[in-house]
Amino acid sequence: MTDPRPPLPPFTAATAMQKVRAAEDGWNGRDPARVATAYTPDSVWRNRDVFLTGRAAIEAFLTDKWVREQEYRLIKELWAFTDDRIAVRFAYEWQDGAGRWFRSYGNENWAFDADGLMRERHASINDVAIAPGDRLFHWDRTGVRPADHPGLTDLGL
Repeated sequence: MTDPRPPLPPFTAATAMQKVRAAEDGWNGRDPARVATAYTPDSVWRNRDVFLTGRAAIEAFLTDKWVREQEYRLIKELWAFTDDRIAVRFAYEWQDGAGRWFRSYGNENWAFDADGLMRERHASINDVAIAPGDRLFHWDRTGVRPADHPGLTDLGL
């Protein structure tokens, strides 16, 4: 049994925004085991061209991701929601092992169970090389974007 993960469906505009920010904060923490607990034990993912099922696969995927994508900083923004589904757009900046910087843009569609755990995640993502001076996501690697840091819309993304 898994403890509920509020906010729970059915979502309102306010609770959908809370869910999106909680996901952003979790991913910015870059702790694969902790992040995996936000998903159902049999959660189904599509991430780019990778298809996964289950928490163990999600944890392994995220472990590898955050080894490759260094200095990772993510911003998510609510796009739309219904009772148990949320759509987000996002961008994140990261550096590869050779020191090159990228900004990755994408959209995700999420479906939740009654306990607020994500049972489906479908992500489409594109990477764009950027110069170090073009970086826009500036905060400490504390894992949480500061409340006063602009979001995607404010940054013109």
